[in-house]
Amino acid sequence: MDAALENYEYLSSLTAQMRTAAIQGEWDHLVDLEKQCSARIYLMRTLGDATPSDESTRLRKVELIRKILADDAEIRNQTQPWLGQLQHLMQSVVQERRLQEAYSGGH
Repeated sequence: MDAALENYEYLSSLTAQMRTAAIQGEWDHLVDLEKQCSARIYLMRTLGDATPSDESTRLRKVELIRKILADDAEIRNQTQPWLGQLQHLMQSVVQERRLQEAYSGGH
């Protein structure tokens, strides 16, 4: 198999696992998988992306890229609400701290 295609196959496998982790709310596992994905993307950028030698390889690469993008979209759909909740929680903590400082400073 073409080395570049193997990288896309691996990325597709990782993003599928990331999608599952996001759907199941396994945030720590999602972060670990994202680190692996980032490392592979860095490697691919370092090696460059050669044009596939034949039509079937090119078509498979396009198919994998579409799947990776679809998985990425679903991961974002799953993580956006969680990130919103996290942001709200962090804002609440900051507001609570400010109130504590305001009231403790006056006594």
